[in-house]
Order: sequence, then C-alpha cells, then structure tokens
Amino acid sequence: MPAEGDPHTCTWMAWPSSGYTLGDTEAEADEARTAWSSVAHAILRFEPVRMVVDPAGMAAARQWLSSEIELFEMPLDDAWMRDAGPTFVVGPEGLGAVDWTFNGWGAQSWARWEKDARIARQVAAWAGATLVDSSMVNEGGGIHVDGAGTVLVTETVQLDPGRNPGWTREEVETELRRTLGVRDVVWMPRGLTRDYGEFGTRGHVDIVATMPAPGTVLLHVQTDPAHPDHALTAEFRAALPAAWTVVDLPAPAGLEDESGPVDHSYVNHLVCNSGVVACVFDDQRDAEALEILSAAYPGRTVTGVDARALFARGGGIHCITQQQPAIPEGLP
Repeated sequence: MPAEGDPHTCTWMAWPSSGYTLGDTEAEADEARTAWSSVAHAILRFEPVRMVVDPAGMAAARQWLSSEIELFEMPLDDAWMRDAGPTFVVGPEGLGAVDWTFNGWGAQSWARWEKDARIARQVAAWAGATLVDSSMVNEGGGIHVDGAGTVLVTETVQLDPGRNPGWTREEVETELRRTLGVRDVVWMPRGLTRDYGEFGTRGHVDIVATMPAPGTVLLHVQTDPAHPDHALTAEFRAALPAAWTVVDLPAPAGLEDESGPVDHSYVNHLVCNSGVVACVFDDQRDAEALEILSAAYPGRTVTGVDARALFARGGGIHCITQQQPAIPEGLP
C-alpha cells in the first residue's frame, strides 16, 4: 500500500442518500450534503473525484456537485467510503484493491451493510484493479501506512470480538502483511473516547495518529485535563517506537457538543496531489493546526473544510474519502 502522499489517480467518495448520515429532516440532509460536497470540491482543486451514488440520491448529487466530478451509480447503505470501499495497493501486476470483510464497524446495532459490503468489489472493477480478497473484518480508517513497510492499527479494531472473534494478534499481522505488503505492525492501544459511543468505530486509528513520512508521526494530543482523551495521550506516546519523531497535533479547544466530549481531530485529513484537505471546526486552534500540517507536508497547499457536521455523524474528511494511487512507470 503506497503512502497517502504518493501520487493519486483520483479520490473516491460516496454520496449520503439515506439513513442517519442523511438525517431525518431536510435541514439535516442539506447539512450532510453541504459537508460532503465541500470536501469533494476541495479535493477537486488537486485531483479528480469519483463519487458513488445510490440511485435515490442521483438527482441531489447532480444538483450539489460540480459536473467535473464523475458519478457512478450503485445501491448504498451509507457514505463512508474509507471504511466500506477498497484499500488500494500496487504490485508487480499494477493496481490492486483489498476487499476487506465489512460488517458495519463490528456489527453495530444501528448499522446496515448488505449493500455497502459490495462497494469495494464494484469500485475495484471501475478502477480496473485486481481484487485482493480478505476474510479479515477491517476498515480503511482502521489502518495507516507510511508506504515504507509500517502500518498503524489499534487493538480495539482488528482484535474486536465483533469484528474478528478468536483472531490472534499474530493472525492479524500475517493478514496485514499479505494484503498491504507491510513488515512492521505498530499497535496503538485504543482510539479516542467519543469513538466508543453510539456512532463510533470502536477505535479507528485515523483520528489518533498518521505518518506523514517514515519514522514521523502526527499525534492527536488533548491538552485539556477536563477532556477524557487527555489521559490517553501518554498511552498513545508509549505505543510508538522510541526512535520515531512525534509531532504533536493539539486537539481543538472546544471540548463538548450536545452529545458530550467530542473527538474532533486534525489528524483526520486527506493528503492529495500537491495538497492536504484538513478538518477545521471554527475553533481558535484551527490556524495553528493548519500551520503544523503545512510544516509536515512541505510543498503542499493545506485547505481547511468545516468538518463539524461530519464528526457529528461519526467521522471526518479522511473517513469519507479513499485515494486511488497512480501506477508507477514501468508497471502495467
């Protein structure tokens, strides 16, 4: 699996058209459409965007999205492309796509996934990728790679009894090495506190830490002792290799919303061709976070998009996007 910062052919997304993501009222639906379309148009500044749309949502998608965004129609349950969609890899035969087993983030009581479980296979076909099947339940938000042989995971995702009952750490690592071509698996102990709530993933790593370069990690740091994530920072640091450079990415100053302590995180950004599309929260720390990201990704333009509506629905910018890597010269 190439690093996210390697060249892309495009970014894949899915359009919100039903369920809790779209909401129960027209105002909530417009809030979701505003969030998804804002992310899509921000990415479009840097690379092509391909959007998968449920037939019921096609009219709205055409209304809200630029004609430059290519639309692909298939039935959907939800709109979290990072998790239900394929994880793209590159091998001697060219582009591959890992089709993880998807079961609604560990068979969550509210989740529906019969349709979404087919997305990875269909997107792989549209992309012309060789399918790599996996019996392991996993989501794209549950992994982060550096492109040089290391993957970050969390103990509460891949070892979740609701996802992979009976699997050992060694079995998970073997499958990650087979599917992603990694050597080293770094286990984070867990995710952020809010991620274990009703619409959480039970510990996705992509709001905790990411690797902008081999041996360097951007780490979500909650500096306020009043927030329950403050106590987790030491655990996160202890899980990382001692030789790594850790760059603190402080959490937003806002601590709560109407549902309790938030998991707002600047770590949940997407690296694009010559750019970075980052979460902002109308928060006093937004500017500082964008400066840190600019330093971490030199030569790229960092663009902030309001992600509050995304996080209220259980994710962020990284969660609704999936990059398709470009094939290096010399490969098919």
